Amino acid sequence: MKVIGRWMPTLGLAACLAAAGCKKEEPTAPTPPTAQTPDAGAGATPAPPPPPAPTSPGSQAAQPEDPKNPEWTAGLVNIQRSSQRPVTLREVRTARNEGFDRLVLQFDGDQVPGYHIEYIDKPVIKCGSGDPTEIAGQGWLQVRVQPAQAHEGAQVTVAERERKPGLPILQELELTCDFEGEVTWVLGVKHPNKYRVMELKEPTRLVVDVQH
Repeated sequence: MKVIGRWMPTLGLAACLAAAGCKKEEPTAPTPPTAQTPDAGAGATPAPPPPPAPTSPGSQAAQPEDPKNPEWTAGLVNIQRSSQRPVTLREVRTARNEGFDRLVLQFDGDQVPGYHIEYIDKPVIKCGSGDPTEIAGQGWLQVRVQPAQAHEGAQVTVAERERKPGLPILQELELTCDFEGEVTWVLGVKHPNKYRVMELKEPTRLVVDVQH
């Protein structure tokens, strides 16, 4: 029994060596998974675009004013057209409308001249003489257009230069300047309410509306 017990292990080892060589295998570290990259072909999902950069209120582009729907204002409106040839004022009209009184200055030519419109304080001054003039109302809206004229040679083109139309807000208007390419009308209004300005064509007109 002792002989057999010693021989059996030896026989098993010899058989193992003869067959394939009994070699102790070392454990192998697992292979880490390979990162999947999206296909650049048709099946790939495009990366989302970056979000737009935030903008501050001050960096926003100013929106142009709609000439068909001008804003009402109580401040200054100033449009310069100094390179234009002087135009002649042909007619001045006033009228009452729903919610506002209207002044219309009609010119010859194809383009309204430049204009500077704002409320002014008393005294109202005539440009030629420098003398003050009294105009009714509690507010005085000055409408100055240039280059323009209200005369041709020694002949005036607008004869009635002081008017009291008796409208709800527009109480009086007076031409205070017709000199060296400048024509100025001052509107005496019941209250210094907001106004708006429009340019119209065929014929060429500058329109000033004052709210009731």
